[in-house]
Amino acid sequence: MPLDPEGVTALSEDLRLACMRISRRVRFESTDELAPHHFSVLARIEDGPLTPRRLADIEKVSAPSMTRTVGHLVAEGLAERHDDPEDGRRVLVELTGHGRKALRQIRDRRGRWMSERVRELSADEQQTLAAATEILARIAAR
Repeated sequence: MPLDPEGVTALSEDLRLACMRISRRVRFESTDELAPHHFSVLARIEDGPLTPRRLADIEKVSAPSMTRTVGHLVAEGLAERHDDPEDGRRVLVELTGHGRKALRQIRDRRGRWMSERVRELSADEQQTLAAATEILARIAAR
């Protein structure tokens, strides 16, 4: 039986908060290795180099903020700056081997954190989550 409008509103709020809490917990599981905003930038350049301006636009931060972030990643050996071969006035930010390894380690750690919690659930709860995951993926795709 469908929920009444107030029930849908309450469920929506509870679901939103639960998703936010899980997302935050997973993100902060690896802050000793890399700050969440640094991880996010590394993940953005995983498939290829981008300009700092493009990264700032994607991450919804100011250009000076992205310059500081890129500077930190470069100083840590996680990313490199290169001149853009198509436009010498621009700089591209690219992932290093060390940066790729850091991404893999953090993703593995975050995955283990989540797997440990799911393993603690009953078989029925795991099946419920499997069904909910499909539904949540459809909601996210809209």
